[in-house]
Amino acid sequence: MSDASGGTRADAVGRDQAGSWSHAAAAEVFLRDAERTTWHDKALWFVRQRRDAAAGTVAEWETLRELASAIKAHTMGRLDHYLEEFEQAAAANGVTIHWARDADEHNAAVHSILAARDVHRLVKSKSMTTEECGLNGYLISQGIQVVDTDLGERIVQLERDTPSHIVMPAIHYKKEDVAALFHRELGTEEIPDPAYLTEAARQHLRGALVEAGAALTGVNYAVAETGAVVVVTNEGNADLGVHLAPLHIASMGIEKVIPRMEDLGVFLRLLARSATGQPITAYTSHFLRPRQGAEMHVVIVDNGRSAQLGRSDFRESLHCIRCGACINTCPVYRRSGGHSYGVSTPGPIGSVLAPGVDLAAHASLPFASTLCGSCADVCPVKIDLPRQLYRWRQIAVNAGHAPWWKRLGVRRMGATLARSGRYRLAGGLARKLMKRAPGLMSGRRFNAWARARELPVVPSESFREWYQRERVPPRERATKRERDK
Repeated sequence: MSDASGGTRADAVGRDQAGSWSHAAAAEVFLRDAERTTWHDKALWFVRQRRDAAAGTVAEWETLRELASAIKAHTMGRLDHYLEEFEQAAAANGVTIHWARDADEHNAAVHSILAARDVHRLVKSKSMTTEECGLNGYLISQGIQVVDTDLGERIVQLERDTPSHIVMPAIHYKKEDVAALFHRELGTEEIPDPAYLTEAARQHLRGALVEAGAALTGVNYAVAETGAVVVVTNEGNADLGVHLAPLHIASMGIEKVIPRMEDLGVFLRLLARSATGQPITAYTSHFLRPRQGAEMHVVIVDNGRSAQLGRSDFRESLHCIRCGACINTCPVYRRSGGHSYGVSTPGPIGSVLAPGVDLAAHASLPFASTLCGSCADVCPVKIDLPRQLYRWRQIAVNAGHAPWWKRLGVRRMGATLARSGRYRLAGGLARKLMKRAPGLMSGRRFNAWARARELPVVPSESFREWYQRERVPPRERATKRERDK
């Protein structure tokens, strides 16, 4: 369900001495450029604000969220039934269905479809499932030319980078970066104007779309009732590729199925508003059957999803509709960038999915959260992400994936907080030590979290001491002292 591909900006330093991915180490690369970090934070928060404004225009927004959550829960409880229903309906429409247990089988299935028809050029629209499976690299190694036609995806492909966001793949690039890239790779003028750059990309991609022997799309929803796949885009590149090429391959995870066409309306009203703050995307394309003389194939991949479904604490994560709302609101993602997660799906939802695939490799991700709850507040299908992140923390610690000093510290803190006398003593000692050795006591030497923050001035006394002096009458103070003993 995730990979450890990371990104070119963070991959070199993203691993600890044991070889496991460390979010803190990788995030440090992103944080070195303070100007870019601040800009990235503001850009994502702007999208979050658009989401809030769009949600506020729908009076029944919370009802829609409840409905979407209920539909997903129902579907996951009968997933085998609805997948079989989808397969039968799609086959009746003339669509060929392929099943893949993991990323390797998914990639092999796509390649076999292309090889059987002697296809050497593939145009591809945005698909996080193929990113998860590493399809591009695999096909290129097999001699297939792969061109991503989504603008953001094409930018990162030309830069030999990876997406840092599931909806806005190139959100970590400024327009000046794109202008320099297009000047180098496409021979355009180095003009940081979005309209000019978009037109340059359009002209660049036209030839690839016309000459391709096949087009690959993702799948936002697969309707069991009709056998149709629904693809939601803003650029029209998926439709153009599919209608020009004689072969359409759709790649989908098993969780993308929904029972009825009637259910689709619930999700479409939530998706675009949650993702980008739009009432609806520019294109909502329904692919029911291949056109005359063409072929349509759907590759359905598990890749760890069944295992996640079997985990009662985490199966709710499969409700995700990949809107990115939790990513846009997350203060950790906004300040650390998508590549710091080392997986194709970053942010809170990625931090829940990745440990289920490889806990040892991704044990740091559940800790890459403040547990502030903002992700759950904006999730259109009401996934309780903070609860799941907290549960993964417990599992990671119990499995020995937390540093010894952190485990020891938590135990000592628990013992301290359990007794009021110990708590007061520890607080008094900490205040004195922090005044004399602020860098040591704040953890700045050892703690990446502390190094990025300015801690408040150490008070001369605790709130309890102030309250005892200013608010509690002398007689009551004496009584309290006796009671505390």
